[in-house]
Amino acid sequence: MSMWRKVGAWVGANLRRSRMESEMDAEMRFHVEAYTEDLVRGGMGKGEALRRARVEFGGVEQKKEECRDTRGVSFVESLLQDVRFGLRMLRKSPGFAAIAVLTLALGIGANTAIFSILSSVMLSSLPIHDPSGLMVVGWLSNEAHNGGISSYGDCLRFPTSGSGRKRGCSFSYPMFQEIRSQKGIFSSAAAFAGPARVVLGGVGQASMAQAGIVSGDYFQVLGVSPARGRVFDAADEKRGAEPVVVLNYGYWQSKFGGSDDAIGRTVRLNNSPFRIVGVTDPSFARLTPGKAQDMWVPLSSAAQIGNIDPTELDNPASWWLVVATRLGDGVKAAQAQAATSVLFRNATLHGEKPLLKENDDPAIALLPAQEALVGIRMTLATPLYILTVAVGMVLAISCANVAGLLLVRARGREREMAVRSALGGSRKRITRQLLTESLLLSLAGATLGFLLAFWGANWLAAFMTSNSHSPMVLSVEMNGKVLAFTALVAMLTGILFGLAPALRASGANAASALKDNAVTVATAKQAGHRRLNVGSALVIGQVALSVVVLIGAALLVRTLANLKTIDPGFETKNLLHFSISPTLAGYPLEKLPGLYDELQRRLESLPGVMSVSYANGILLDGGLWSSEVHIEGTPKEAQVETNMLAVGPNYFTTMHIPVVGGRTLSASDIGSKTDVAWVNETFVRRYLEGRNPIGLQLTRGDGGGIKREIAGVVGDAKYDELRESVGPTTYVPMTGGRVYFEVRTAAPPAGMIAAVRQLVGELDQDLPVSELRTQTETVDRLLFNERLVARLSTLFGVLALILACMGLYGLLSNEVARRTQEIGIRMALGARRTQVLRMILRQGLLLAVCGAGAGALAALWATRYLKSLLYGVPATDAATFAAVACLLLGVAVLASWIPARRATRVEPMVALRYE
Repeated sequence: MSMWRKVGAWVGANLRRSRMESEMDAEMRFHVEAYTEDLVRGGMGKGEALRRARVEFGGVEQKKEECRDTRGVSFVESLLQDVRFGLRMLRKSPGFAAIAVLTLALGIGANTAIFSILSSVMLSSLPIHDPSGLMVVGWLSNEAHNGGISSYGDCLRFPTSGSGRKRGCSFSYPMFQEIRSQKGIFSSAAAFAGPARVVLGGVGQASMAQAGIVSGDYFQVLGVSPARGRVFDAADEKRGAEPVVVLNYGYWQSKFGGSDDAIGRTVRLNNSPFRIVGVTDPSFARLTPGKAQDMWVPLSSAAQIGNIDPTELDNPASWWLVVATRLGDGVKAAQAQAATSVLFRNATLHGEKPLLKENDDPAIALLPAQEALVGIRMTLATPLYILTVAVGMVLAISCANVAGLLLVRARGREREMAVRSALGGSRKRITRQLLTESLLLSLAGATLGFLLAFWGANWLAAFMTSNSHSPMVLSVEMNGKVLAFTALVAMLTGILFGLAPALRASGANAASALKDNAVTVATAKQAGHRRLNVGSALVIGQVALSVVVLIGAALLVRTLANLKTIDPGFETKNLLHFSISPTLAGYPLEKLPGLYDELQRRLESLPGVMSVSYANGILLDGGLWSSEVHIEGTPKEAQVETNMLAVGPNYFTTMHIPVVGGRTLSASDIGSKTDVAWVNETFVRRYLEGRNPIGLQLTRGDGGGIKREIAGVVGDAKYDELRESVGPTTYVPMTGGRVYFEVRTAAPPAGMIAAVRQLVGELDQDLPVSELRTQTETVDRLLFNERLVARLSTLFGVLALILACMGLYGLLSNEVARRTQEIGIRMALGARRTQVLRMILRQGLLLAVCGAGAGALAALWATRYLKSLLYGVPATDAATFAAVACLLLGVAVLASWIPARRATRVEPMVALRYE
């Protein structure tokens, strides 16, 4: 009985399908006959009207098959049908598909590239085992203690809610031992600092490297295993232990060629022997985001590499270590925080030498390491968020552009949609089919955009690592997170730009669309204006967004130009500098003056070198040494703050800093028993109140420090920042330590780099040369954030302008094509070509002006978020707004000119026969 039921159901279904097809055929015949009669009434011959009907409805059988009821078809089969049909339709319009895919690829690719950088810097988890379980210990106090507090930039400003309180994450070694001993609270604890600059010797030419200083259980707490050899253990941290080093995997590959023979080999770090015991896992290159570390040494070796005085290791007043912990089983963060606060208060308030007072209210705060270790996130957060907003606007413009193209395409497919509707296709089914085509376009654009993003992100990462102020590790991976982001953007953009055209096309009136023809000018014109409103809104939106991006880019470019035109007080052109660290290479202090003199003499003998000098720092490199001094003739307790710079002979001559009073610094002042100093004009104006500075004594400290006599006054020169005004500065003779040589050349100094490197190597191959670059490059590194944002925002602004003008051009071109018959009638009735030209140009300019006005209003609100990056230009600068508006209107005229010229060339007789 069951079999007969199935047979009956199958027969019934086929009968119903046959009846539906008969009804569809009858309805189709009705529409064909009605359409033919309309063409005949319009003046077309019966034979020609019949041929037109056959062409118009030639694919009826195929359309009938595509529009059948799909209730008996699975969703997957139906989706595959939509995809196949969508691919066929896109293949029939290769030009449209190529333009749409390329437009989306640019928008999606730019967003993916910026997101990959943002993900690497701001969103990537720490490359360790169970990163969410690692906590960083920080302190809070109303006042900081008067001892030494060193920060290596791991936590910067410890991000806690203690408003107005001092805070940090540096602790002394004894405090770290106290925390580590709390086994009931913490399952484990580790400490780290650095990286410290070390000279690596014993491996060919000596070179500079970055060495992290860590506790013996550092790698065990992080859960980092070795790729070769072993990592540190508790025995390596003990005093008197053999000095050992663990290499970063990438550094092992580049410096040692990935050879297993490196394990067990002895190298020299700052002229002290260290044995290589292992190589870390490739996935672990750093803990703090962005910090470059080539190797790690135990805390017990910190004194051997000269990073800390041996007596300071046990000094409770020397805070220099970051402490990371893991909570014990069942211990809550609040419990651990309260217990550690008790330890910290006892150590700082009731120790042998109290560091803080009771009313300082010292306390401990525990934060997840992912949140506390900010590294480069703080400096790069603002630029990356600004660029993310900019590329988001570019993507919105891309979507609006493609939506406009789809609206134009939908105009040409109205009869197709009418036929599909007449053959039984529901509005939901037709909308889904059109959305499928939009999603196919967005997926194709995302695929191409992903490839562009891979190239763009790697270029951007290379630019950031090679131009950053300090060594930076930035690895960009096109991982699952980035791929998921790209797929999500593709899906959302496909729906965003495809929904409105799909709804409009699927809602077309079948009867009016099938009856529409060339002679129904008024009807076409009325419908066209309704479509024009949507297209016009899209174009106005594109122009407005492009104005916002362009104004932001213009403000940032002007900021960069203003910073570069600042007079720093010395000549930055034709100046080359490099650094050597003789004391790290084993030179005793008494031999340093002779080494400096010899190297200065050899450099001056190079062809093209005008003068040479040296100092303990580089101007406009971001570094700053400041001190408090007492000025002779002022109250004993009075101290003033001044910037300090130790310099060598001919420094002011080499840097082109004028000596405005007294004498200049000479070779006899180096190592002289007479301590002298030079001050700048700001020092004299601010602190001496009209007194003659020559001969006055400056005393560092509380009166028991070094006394120096002012021998001269020099011009003002910017020290660490371009944005800041010149502060009081004191120059003293250079005595020793790390030194930066300044080489003034007659020609561009880049050509001298190889000769300088070779000369230093011939003098001593154990003296590694670092930071060998021009002063101009150093200033560019100082302006890294400004250069990064200005370059990329300009690129995105130009891209947004091009896309907006493409949208305007496409809209006007379609308008000219749609109104060809109207234009022909106008010209047949006596309209001049210039009038037609003005009509189309007026329409384009009206859209551009509306978009520019809306964009300017939006920019007034948006640019206030750029204030922290701007210099010398207000966020609402009228000149910038006007310049961007004029640029956009000029480009809009060009975009409108081609369609307008095409309209003037319409022949009236051809247009009257046009359809």
